[in-house]
Amino acid sequence: MADTQKPLLIKRYASRRLYNTETSDYVTLEDIAEFIRDGREVQIIDLKSGDDLTRQYLLQIIAEHESRGESVLPINVLNDLVRSYTTQATSVVPEFLAASFEMLRDGQSKMLENMTKANPLAAMPGMEAMRAQQEAFMKAMTGGMPRMGSTTPQSDGDAQQDDEDLDEIKKQLAELQSKLSKMGK
Repeated sequence: MADTQKPLLIKRYASRRLYNTETSDYVTLEDIAEFIRDGREVQIIDLKSGDDLTRQYLLQIIAEHESRGESVLPINVLNDLVRSYTTQATSVVPEFLAASFEMLRDGQSKMLENMTKANPLAAMPGMEAMRAQQEAFMKAMTGGMPRMGSTTPQSDGDAQQDDEDLDEIKKQLAELQSKLSKMGK
């Protein structure tokens, strides 16, 4: 198993092909985007010069997504980014963006945690199933963005476990609905 704590090293050859050093095969920009979505840090190095090209390729991935209509960045944010390059070199924009994304990841995790703690109904049977649905909803709403510390991709065994968990959740929801309908009579 690959060490997911250190960055995945991708080498760019003179032909501009990108080579995954862990799996010994060539990858595309979309493959690199998928590694990142799965929680891996990626480092792209020019084989000949040794230059770090990571920033250049990450910007290219973002540009491709934006050009396909998968717009995440509003025009005013893009304008502000361009302005930050033309203003003083001590711009606070990079630190602000990094802090904003860190707050988003932390907020997602804390919101789910607090929804469970603050809800007095959390001890009721079936509430765990609802909490799992809330987590799935939040994951879908954030585009599957991994929370801090989540760096391992899901294996087939995990997918099978998720299917079993989903069946259990459905069963618990059915039981809860049955209890609620009996209480209402």
